Amino acid sequence: MNNNYFDLSGKVALITGGNGGTGSGFDRFHQMPTANWRNVMDVNLDGLFYTLRAGAAHMVERAENGDPGGRLIGVSSLGALCGMARGEHYAATKGAVISIMQGLAVEYARFGITANSILPGHIHTEMTDKNYRNEKFAGAILPRIPMRRWGTPDDFGGIAVYLASTASAYHTGDKFLIDGGFFIF
Repeated sequence: MNNNYFDLSGKVALITGGNGGTGSGFDRFHQMPTANWRNVMDVNLDGLFYTLRAGAAHMVERAENGDPGGRLIGVSSLGALCGMARGEHYAATKGAVISIMQGLAVEYARFGITANSILPGHIHTEMTDKNYRNEKFAGAILPRIPMRRWGTPDDFGGIAVYLASTASAYHTGDKFLIDGGFFIF
């Protein structure tokens, strides 16, 4: 394999979206306080917007000065594709990540910039720890994951490296579901 195949030097990769994500569950959608809805929108969508806007501006300026290329990577979620009872606000923001990244893929392709989404499934993180320790939740979800385990952040690191590298220079507007087979099972 060519040593430059996963070359990250000389180009800018911006990975954003779900890394600063938040969610908050309630008994029912109609009981959700507006403040909670707004908080999830502010963190998950506004944070994505501000970060991508700054990154795209830098990449376009660089391209206009003769150095085209760059990688925009949004972190969405399996929740963007599945019904999320008591998590509709979270799912809405993660669905928006996919749509935003596809729009950016079309808009910025002429500058050599790619835009793709990563959709982690049930990944054990500090944010999800309480759910995964809940026996009822774990008993309902874990048997539906063909890999029979919770994912870890390491499980989707490889796809992030690919998308940030020169190997993905012609791969744009896509979404990568990393969920241990949950969605297809």
